[in-house]
Amino acid sequence: MSGAKATGSDRLRASFDDTGRGLMVLVGVAFWGWLVGRWLYDWTLARVGIGPGAGESFLPSAPFESAAATFEGTVAPIGPIDIPMGWVGTIFDGIALAIDISPALAAGAWYTIVLTGVSIGLGFFIAVPVAVLRVYGGPFRWLSLAYTELIRGTPLLAQLFVLYYGLPLAVWLNDVSVVGQGFVPEYAFWIAIVGFTINGSAYQAEYIRGALESVDEGQLTAARAIGLSRLEGIRYVVLPQTLRYAIPAWTNELVYLIKYSSLAGFITVPELYYRASRIASSTFEYMPIYALLALVYIGIVLSATTLMEYVERRVSVPGIGGAEGRQQGGAE
Repeated sequence: MSGAKATGSDRLRASFDDTGRGLMVLVGVAFWGWLVGRWLYDWTLARVGIGPGAGESFLPSAPFESAAATFEGTVAPIGPIDIPMGWVGTIFDGIALAIDISPALAAGAWYTIVLTGVSIGLGFFIAVPVAVLRVYGGPFRWLSLAYTELIRGTPLLAQLFVLYYGLPLAVWLNDVSVVGQGFVPEYAFWIAIVGFTINGSAYQAEYIRGALESVDEGQLTAARAIGLSRLEGIRYVVLPQTLRYAIPAWTNELVYLIKYSSLAGFITVPELYYRASRIASSTFEYMPIYALLALVYIGIVLSATTLMEYVERRVSVPGIGGAEGRQQGGAE
């Protein structure tokens, strides 16, 4: 009897899981279809004069504004009760606003995604040697410690200001002829890349250091016993395991960078938050604009975490821990 109940419960839970996954896939396809479609249109068709033009909406917002005006201030009598229709009008207003600002949000999302992806990728190549030096560097580990503590101990915004205003990076980059031309972003974007790469590398180095210390020292001893040098043992035995262990922490760092990329707006990088805040300042519709901004951020963050979970499952090694093992343990 109890077995029959457990089976029915499992089937019901599996049905809910399948429905939830299906809805998530549909939402994800719609979200990325909008973003990619918008980018491709602005970069190609809009440049040859096809369609409404770069930065212009595909759909007119006037019908939704008209519908909102119709519903606002009216009531719908249902039996003896009068239902105010202001909320319906607010929904139509929100749709009209979303249509109007969607091109700007899509353009800002491109800067946010590129800034985050490039920074975490470049930061990885700095973080690995810094983490290895911290664990296996002997007296030189203090150099790694000083680097990570200096970067982690100072605000990211202050680091961006130092790079942007305090160093001559802006002058050097501004003298490069291709910077700011065509598809190449302005120099502020490249300075933001440098700042986020340095900041992200310090946090990634700590994540990797923690994963390095979780690998049994006996494995490095065994690697030396079969003839590998210390550096080869770290390269071929310790690091392959370490990088797998560090994926959940990397996911956290990726989410952190996506959200904190908004700080790049303070040095005039036209990323997502920068564009939304400028629109809100000019229209004074702060609440609906920031609500739409939050939806775009959530879409990007959920996509990033889903991608990292997929990577973690793909690279996990059975028997030494990984996403599959944790999921099985949670189901018991």
